[in-house]
Amino acid sequence: MKQPEKIKIMDEQLIVPDNPIIPYIAGDGIGPEIWQAAQRVFDRAVCKVYGDYRKVHWKQLFAGETAYQNSGNWLPDETLKAFREYFVAIKGPLTTPIGEGHRSINVTLRQELDLFACVRPVQYYIGTPSPVKHPENVDITVFRENTEDIYAGIDFESGSTEAEELLNLLKKNQQSNKVRFPETSSFAIKPVSSEGSKRIVRAALDYAIAHKKSSVTLVHKGNIMKKTEGSFKKWGYEVAATEFKNQVFTNLEYTQIKQQQGQSAAVQAQLQAKKDGKVIVNDIIADNFFQQSLLHPENFDVVVTLNLNGDYISDALAAQVGGIGIAPGANINYQTKRAIFEATHGTAPQFAGQNKLNPTSLILSGVMLFEYIGWGKVALEIKTAIATAIEKQHVTIDFAAELSNAVELSTSDFADYLIELITKK
Repeated sequence: MKQPEKIKIMDEQLIVPDNPIIPYIAGDGIGPEIWQAAQRVFDRAVCKVYGDYRKVHWKQLFAGETAYQNSGNWLPDETLKAFREYFVAIKGPLTTPIGEGHRSINVTLRQELDLFACVRPVQYYIGTPSPVKHPENVDITVFRENTEDIYAGIDFESGSTEAEELLNLLKKNQQSNKVRFPETSSFAIKPVSSEGSKRIVRAALDYAIAHKKSSVTLVHKGNIMKKTEGSFKKWGYEVAATEFKNQVFTNLEYTQIKQQQGQSAAVQAQLQAKKDGKVIVNDIIADNFFQQSLLHPENFDVVVTLNLNGDYISDALAAQVGGIGIAPGANINYQTKRAIFEATHGTAPQFAGQNKLNPTSLILSGVMLFEYIGWGKVALEIKTAIATAIEKQHVTIDFAAELSNAVELSTSDFADYLIELITKK
């Protein structure tokens, strides 16, 4: 057996050894039990595909409530150091401390490691209970900017010195009349940069091209926030037009052809672009996107947006296909190649130790991890097993409660069933 090795970077590419060391944080609340279930599924799938040739060596790290109890620190320095050193990691849900410490450990990790892309693929699995009529039409990957917008955390409380100073600045610039109740208002600042906007759009376009997706949609509220979200839209189109000129057909090109040659010529140009395999780049106002994603989700392939919009959008889409209990997620810096894959739900401390909740969010996040490191056959084994389990209605309590003929399984039993399916194939 080969010795465990770290994943490295060479020429801006991940170099993944046959026995990579991959850090994990089990998480708080239900975290440890869903991690135990997920790890067994991961290891079985790796063994099925590669036998003794490849193996993941899981390295435990600590953050959240467990770390605080042991060290008095919600996010120990050694954990951050390890994330930087090992490049790729996976984590369960973490407690957000109230009134002390990090405002959110997840947000802090994204900021400290500059994990600018929150990637959330949303896909329906046959048999999953859903509140919509045609959840099978939902197959959308959301690219959410992770480091800017109001999640930057520039937040001033009403009556504070900072709020007063900001109000004085608004008065100086003759903007205070736009604040309805200036003396009692709290303020938040929404930074949106050219660099931040362009790199997330670039990542979304790279993904769309690599995965042969038909469209990338910029979702924004630029009709109201013209200087921030409006600029995000503008910069997004600039990236498409300058860096992906021969690979995309933009809505701006469509509009220009329509103005010069008429509607019919514009439609023909777009159809030809699709025939040529080009990615169609368009945009939509955020509130309209919510409507259209319910009415016609099949019109969207890859969606790229700012942080707050993306927070709402990713959870709303997940609800259409079964909820965040089966929604995977990743936080990635496509430049440094650092990535943390994570369960997208909370810690659910009231259910901790009961061995009953759904581990699928974390397991599918592991699927994303294996795809990211180039072990696609492992990812496919796991995805196929999950699809089969749900279709056969061998599910945990959250789905079983909504399915009339379901076989209700515990967290660990669900993992056992997935392992059985993987082994049989």
